Amino acid sequence: MTWAQDKAPKSSAANAPNKPDEEKITPQQAEALFREVDTILAFVSKDSGLPIKHEVKRKLVDRDGVVAYLKKSMDEDKDTKRLQRSELVLKKFGLLPQTFDLQTFLVALLREQIAGYYDAKTKTVNLLDWLDVEQQRPVLAHELTHALQDQSIDLEQWMKAGDVDLDEMPTLTPAAVQQDEVGDARQAVVEGQAMVTLVDYMLAPTGQTIVSSPQIANALKQGMLVGTADSPEFQNAPIYIKEALTFPYRYGIDFIAELLRRGGKERAFASALANPPYSSRQIMEPATYLSGEAISPLPLPNFNEDFKNYERFDVGAMGELDTSVLIDQYADAETSQKLYPSWRGGYYYAARLKANPNAPLAIFYFSRWATPESASSFAAIYAAYLSKRYTNAKEVVLNGTAPLDLTQTHALSGTHTWTTEAGAVTIRVSGTDLMIAESLDQRTTEQLEREMFPEPTQTTAEH
Repeated sequence: MTWAQDKAPKSSAANAPNKPDEEKITPQQAEALFREVDTILAFVSKDSGLPIKHEVKRKLVDRDGVVAYLKKSMDEDKDTKRLQRSELVLKKFGLLPQTFDLQTFLVALLREQIAGYYDAKTKTVNLLDWLDVEQQRPVLAHELTHALQDQSIDLEQWMKAGDVDLDEMPTLTPAAVQQDEVGDARQAVVEGQAMVTLVDYMLAPTGQTIVSSPQIANALKQGMLVGTADSPEFQNAPIYIKEALTFPYRYGIDFIAELLRRGGKERAFASALANPPYSSRQIMEPATYLSGEAISPLPLPNFNEDFKNYERFDVGAMGELDTSVLIDQYADAETSQKLYPSWRGGYYYAARLKANPNAPLAIFYFSRWATPESASSFAAIYAAYLSKRYTNAKEVVLNGTAPLDLTQTHALSGTHTWTTEAGAVTIRVSGTDLMIAESLDQRTTEQLEREMFPEPTQTTAEH
C-alpha cells in the first residue's frame, strides 16, 4: 500500500523553509557553486565506488520552477491514479482523515521540504536559487549520488524493473502480489545510498564516516520524523504520511550502513543496485536481506468468483512498513516495534458493490504471522481501534455470551463480528493466519472464510 517517494521527484530530505522575504543567491555564488559540482561529484564517486561516465548537467531553478516541475511529474506519473485509489484505502483503514487531500498535500509538502533534486529525464542536477550555498553542498552530494546511480543503471528503468501493476492483471497471482513492494524497496536503496554519501561528505573534514560515527545518522533520522518549525505541513501530517515519506531515507540509510559494515563499499553500492531487495521487510531488517530469507507468497481466494458482485477498486501488498505504521497508530510506537517483526506477509483487496457504487468501500485483508500469539495480538489491536474508526461499532454476540472488553483484550482468536454504520466487520484468527472483512456482504465474507480456512467455520465467538 505504500507509495512513498517513488511517486515524487528524487529530492533530498533537507528542509527548505518558504519565506516570502528570502534572499536569493547571487549570480557569482551560483557560478561558484556550479564549479563545485565536479569536485563534489568526484568525492561521491570515490565514496560510493560508482564511476563517473560523463559530466552531469547543472541548472539553477526558482520556487515557481520547482512547483511546476512537481506538478508536471505528478500529472504525468501513471501512478497518480494508483495514488488516488490508495488514498481512499488509507482512509478506509483509518490511516488518513476523511477530508484529507493527498495530492494537494504532497505538492505543498515537497515545495516546503525540497532542497535540490536530480531530474533523471534531463540528466540534470537542479540547484535552488533561494537556498544558502553552504546548505547546498551536502545536498549536492546527495543529488549527485542519484546522478551516478543513473549513469550506472538508468535510474528510471531500474525503478520500474521487477515492479508489477496489479490493477492491470485480470487474474491475480500470489507471486505478483508479493512483488507489490519492489518500488518502495528500491527507492530505499536509492535514497539510502544518497543519504550515506551526504553524511560522509559532511564528516569528511573530521576524517570520520557514517560507519565510524553512526550517531550522526541517528540524529538525522530523528529530525526527519519530527520536522522543524519551518515545516508546518510535515509537522501536521498524519503518522502514516510521515512514516511513508521518510521511509526510504530513515530505513534506507540504516540498510546501506549495515551493508557497508558487513560487506564494504562494493556490497553497499554496486552490489545492492545489481541485486536489490524486494520488500520493506528486507529494508527494515537488513539481516533478512543478507541471509536471503524467502517468505512464501500467501494464498489468494478466487477473487473473480468471490467478488462477482463487486468491482475491483484497488489491490496491493500490506507490507511490514504498512503494518508497523498501522500498529503505531492503533496502539503505540513501542508496541509496533515489538510486534511488526513477526509479520510474515499481507495484502488487501478493495472493491465497490456493482449494484450500488456509492456504498462504502469494501475491504478484504489477509496476513500471516510468525506465531499464533502475534497474529492474535495484531487482531486484538485492530479490533480495539474499531470504535475510533466507526461511531457505532457493536460486537455481534452469540448465545448470550458477553461482548469483548476491547480495553482489556490483548489477544483475539476465532471469529468475531461487529456491526458499523459502514456494514459488518469480521475478524477471523486461526493459528498464524488472520483475515479481516469490512463492508462486505455476509455471503461473500463466509465464502472467503471457507476458502482461506478450510476447516469448519466456527459459529460461536471465542473469548
